[in-house]
Amino acid sequence: MERHDILNRVLRDRHTTRREFLAGATALGLSAAASSALWSKAAEAAPKKGGHLKIGIGGGATSDSLDPATFDATFMITTGNSFRNNVTEIGPDNALQGALVESWEPSDDAKTWVFKLRKGVEWHNGKSLEPEDIIASLNLHRGEGSKSGAKGVVAGIEDIKAEGKDGLVFTLKDSDADFPYILTDYHLNIVPAKDGKADWQAGVGTGAYTLEKFEPGVRAEVKLNPNRWQQDVGFADSAEILLINDPNARQNGVITGALHGINRVDLKTINMLKKQSSVRILDVPGRLHHVFPMNTEVAPFDNNDVRLALKYAIDREEYLQKILKGYGTLGNDSPIGPPFRFHASDIPQRVYDPDKAKHHLKKAGMETLKVNLSSADFLFSGAVDAAVLYQSHAARAGIEINVEREPGDGYFSQIWMVKPWYTSYWGTRATEDMILSIAYLSTASWNETRYKNKKLDKLIIEARGELDEQKRTEMYREVQLIIRDEGGVVVPAFANMVMAVGANVGTGESIGASWDLDGGHCVKRWWLA
Repeated sequence: MERHDILNRVLRDRHTTRREFLAGATALGLSAAASSALWSKAAEAAPKKGGHLKIGIGGGATSDSLDPATFDATFMITTGNSFRNNVTEIGPDNALQGALVESWEPSDDAKTWVFKLRKGVEWHNGKSLEPEDIIASLNLHRGEGSKSGAKGVVAGIEDIKAEGKDGLVFTLKDSDADFPYILTDYHLNIVPAKDGKADWQAGVGTGAYTLEKFEPGVRAEVKLNPNRWQQDVGFADSAEILLINDPNARQNGVITGALHGINRVDLKTINMLKKQSSVRILDVPGRLHHVFPMNTEVAPFDNNDVRLALKYAIDREEYLQKILKGYGTLGNDSPIGPPFRFHASDIPQRVYDPDKAKHHLKKAGMETLKVNLSSADFLFSGAVDAAVLYQSHAARAGIEINVEREPGDGYFSQIWMVKPWYTSYWGTRATEDMILSIAYLSTASWNETRYKNKKLDKLIIEARGELDEQKRTEMYREVQLIIRDEGGVVVPAFANMVMAVGANVGTGESIGASWDLDGGHCVKRWWLA
C-alpha cells in the first residue's frame, strides 16, 4: 500500500488522535510541518457536532405509518433509519456491514446462518436488545397473513431461533449466498418485542436518534441519543425530516437555507441550482430505475405482443437526455441494470422502433391502440413530463397514450398496483435477488405487473442459492431475458440519485447509493459545518 493511502485511511478513522497521526506520519517519512498541515486540513473537513439539521424529502403521504411493513417511500425510510436499526446495513462505502449484529457465519450449503448480536445495545427506553426482539420484528413480515412489502424478501426463511442471549440461527428453505444483504431491506427495521409481537407502535428504537414527534404526511422530529451504541455517527443535536413533495418548494428551501438537504433535485432546473454558491450537488449513480408497469392480467396488457409494442414505442435515448438530463443510463426492460454484479451486458439494448411496435400490434390483431397512463410529479423529477414524452413517441407507432395526471398524496394506495398502467420507480436494492423477490416472483406482494411464470420463479429461487459463480451468472442472464421479452414492465432508464445540500453541510467522502439521501441514513451521517 502506498504511503498516501495509509495516511488517508488513518485520517478517515475518527478515533485517531492528532498525536497518533503525527507519530505515524513521521514514521512514514513525512516532515513534521507537512504532517501538521495534513492534520489541519483533515480537521477542517471532519464532522462537527451540534445544531438542528433540516431535511426536505419528496416521497411520502398522509397515509404513512411507523409500521415498517408499510414503508414505501423515502420519507419513512429516512425517518425509520434515524431512530431504528436493521440487523445489517449498507455503509456509506456501499459495503455490507453489521448493525445490530457484529458477525455472521453460514453453513457450507448457505442454508443455515448464525448471527451474533452486538453487545451493549439498548432500546431508547433503557432495555437491552435481545434475540427475541429481532425474531418478532422479522416475523412481522413473514407468514400467509403478512401484507408487508418485504414478504417476498423474507419468504426464504424457514425458521428463526435464539441461541443463548446473543445468538440467532436462521434456517432457510433454500441456499442463499447473499442472505445477510436481505436483512438490510428498509422494511426490516428492528423494533422491540412485546408479548412475542413486534411493538412498532411504541416508536422506540436502538438508533442514533430518538423519535420526539411524528406527523404523517408532514414531519418527524428526532433528538440525538446520548446512549447510542454507534458513537461514531450522529452529529446534529436534533433533526427535522419534512415531507415536501413539491420539487420547487424543496429547491427553494435549500437555496434560502431553510433546508440543509433535499432529495430528487428537479433536473429541469439543475443548471440554475449549480450556480448557487450556497448549494452543493450530490450526484450518486445507483440502481434506482424508472418503470411503467402494466397489469398483465388485464386487457390489453394480457397480450405480450401489446407489451412488446409498448416497449418498442419509447425512445430511451431521448428519455435519458430530456428527462434525466444525462444523469443516468439506458434501461432495457429489466430491473437488473449496469450497476448490478450480474447484469448481462451482452443482451442487445432495445431501441426505439415504431415499425416493430406496429408489427407487434398487428400480431395482437390491432391496427391502433388507446391506453391510459397515470403519473404524478412527486414520483421523480419530471415524472409527468416522462409520461408525456412517452405519449409523443408512441403516437408515431399508432399508439394513443392518454396521460392522466394524478395527485401525489395517496398515489401509492390509490394508483400504484390499482390502475392497469402507471408511472413508478424502484429504489436501489443491494442484490439482484432482493428486487426480483420483491417485485418479480409470482407470489411477491409487490408483483406490480402480476406477471406469473413458473420458469422465472424457479430461476430466481435457484440463482439465489447457487454458489457456483458461472452457473449463477447464466441463471441471472436468463432471468433478465424473460423479464425483458415477456414481462410487463417498461424500464426506460436507470437514474442517478441527484440531491442537494447547503454549502454548510458536511457529508462523508463516500455517499451511500443504497437509497436516496446516503442510503436513507443522512440524519445520522451528515453534519452542519
